[in-house]
Amino acid sequence: MTHLAETFHSLLLDIDHHVATITLNRPDKRNAFNDEVISELSTAFEFVGQAPDVRAVVLAANGKAFCAGADLNWMRAMADYSHDENLADAGNLAKMLSTIYHCPKPVVAMVQGDVYAGGMGLVAACDIAVSVDTANFCLSEVKLGLVPATISPYVIRAMGARAAHRYFLTAEVFDATKAYEIGFVHQVVSQDKLTDSVQSIVKALCNASPNAVKVCKQLVQKVAYADIDETLIANTVADIANIRASSEGKEGVQSFLQKRKPSWL
Repeated sequence: MTHLAETFHSLLLDIDHHVATITLNRPDKRNAFNDEVISELSTAFEFVGQAPDVRAVVLAANGKAFCAGADLNWMRAMADYSHDENLADAGNLAKMLSTIYHCPKPVVAMVQGDVYAGGMGLVAACDIAVSVDTANFCLSEVKLGLVPATISPYVIRAMGARAAHRYFLTAEVFDATKAYEIGFVHQVVSQDKLTDSVQSIVKALCNASPNAVKVCKQLVQKVAYADIDETLIANTVADIANIRASSEGKEGVQSFLQKRKPSWL
């Protein structure tokens, strides 16, 4: 892990007590995206997703902004891209967001500052989001003649289609309270309580069965937008049967009945 962390220029990676913390570390650029940031995020999440000692991941950022979207120099370069180059570039961003969303470990966004444009996709791709009460949020793409296409699957899942109709189309800035009201973030706290609030959630994640947490994450993603038909019902029946027969499933039930801690604690 140490060797991998040393290869990053835009991120910090730390693993401690089963928790991996990936920190955006370009505060002077408001942690904006460029090719390097996107590539390093993909690499970091691929690594922690497969690390056997990691049970939860925190996505954090240094500086005043969590993520301001696209880096200006990167945008200048994109202005001269061909259609094929734009496809490849957008594909890399899409891969990074998918890697976070499908990370086998639960991911908590620790939002300490403003979130704009592509940064909204980052937060939305995480399983849980905790924000400071001073953060502002904005899907600003239409002001630039663009659309939030690549991030849309995650953002719409996070805030719902009705809210997306407004904030995709108007590019209005909204505050953390509104982000909470529309479900984009799960919790809003003062700056001095942000770390403790995230640690409380991470502790709960780490206290649960690692395999059950992994399967539950997949379950939500599979069921949320599926039709409740015979196929879905059969799949959920198989899911509970499989987890009951798993080693952690058996251990969890036995530890409960025997009034002792399960083996993963």
